Amino acid sequence: MTEAADRYVEIVRAKTATGALSPGTAEVYVRDVLTFAELAGGERVLDDLTGEDVDEVLLKFAHKPDGRRGRAGGRADAAGGEAGAAAPRQSSWSQARFRRSVSAFFRHAAVAGWVQLNPMRAATLQPRQRGGLRAERRALTTEQAEGLLGAARQMVVVPAEEGKRSDQRTELRDGLVVLLLAAVGPRVSELTRSNVEDFFVNAGTRYWRIFGKGGRTRDVPLPRPVAEMLDAYLEQGRPLLDRGREPKALLLSWRGRRLARQDVQAVIDRVLARVDPERRRSVTPHGLRHTTATHLLAAATDMDAVRRVLGHSDLSTLGRYRDELPGELEAAMRVHPLLGAVAREAERNGERDGEREAGG
Repeated sequence: MTEAADRYVEIVRAKTATGALSPGTAEVYVRDVLTFAELAGGERVLDDLTGEDVDEVLLKFAHKPDGRRGRAGGRADAAGGEAGAAAPRQSSWSQARFRRSVSAFFRHAAVAGWVQLNPMRAATLQPRQRGGLRAERRALTTEQAEGLLGAARQMVVVPAEEGKRSDQRTELRDGLVVLLLAAVGPRVSELTRSNVEDFFVNAGTRYWRIFGKGGRTRDVPLPRPVAEMLDAYLEQGRPLLDRGREPKALLLSWRGRRLARQDVQAVIDRVLARVDPERRRSVTPHGLRHTTATHLLAAATDMDAVRRVLGHSDLSTLGRYRDELPGELEAAMRVHPLLGAVAREAERNGERDGEREAGG
């Protein structure tokens, strides 16, 4: 298992070097396949694995703690932060992603002759048995999102933390990270790869040129509160963190390095700690991407505009970024476009009836 996983990792990284795979996708494949090898047993013979063995590994992964998400607080990262309590198990989305990565691994193994039969074809474990029958809600409600965004904006006026050196202050950066994730909905890799020069002004509007999957770029206008936080960070926050090591990077750790993907969750958790407990709910960077899509679509924003903000090539992809919001169905039916005239006429008739009764 270990030898096969290592050889597959080399192949994946070679495909990344040639442009056949994006760095983000390759990172996921590498992490998941190495995890699969560890859970299956590194000394086992790859071709001996059966569908039952794969089911057992999928079940182990489902109950494996998710270190990215803490139940009470964040996790330590290179940018600072305290370790949280015991992490919850893998989400349904993570389980599905892990299964896709393992399937890709065994498809290659079958083509390369490493296995005679693909054991994934005999895997029978159902989502219900893995504990993930229905994907958990990822988008924040309006109240939860407003609480998080309000806490992020407060980072501009937050007082200096006692005992913390000025060159280790990350409040402005943390606030900007959350505002960009929640308002624009980028992929976390797009956020951490961004450079200062990717932000520009056109006709008085601040834009972010995002370099996405497949070499595609998109220019997304920033809402005013986000642009204001960006200006505050560039003027006051980033100079404190700049050590001259990453002159182009937008987001820096307190050591002056480009902020890593795995650090972003800890940033979100630190901002969440400032939110009123009644409006606080744990969320991942991808959950904030869902939040952006859900609320834009719920506000009847043009679907193609939402697609362009998120950086998708196909409108059909938006379906998986759409969560149901409490009360939105009732609100939609109250303003039904086909019944507006009928409702107004009924209201006028009611007023006339009331006038007649008052006159009588």
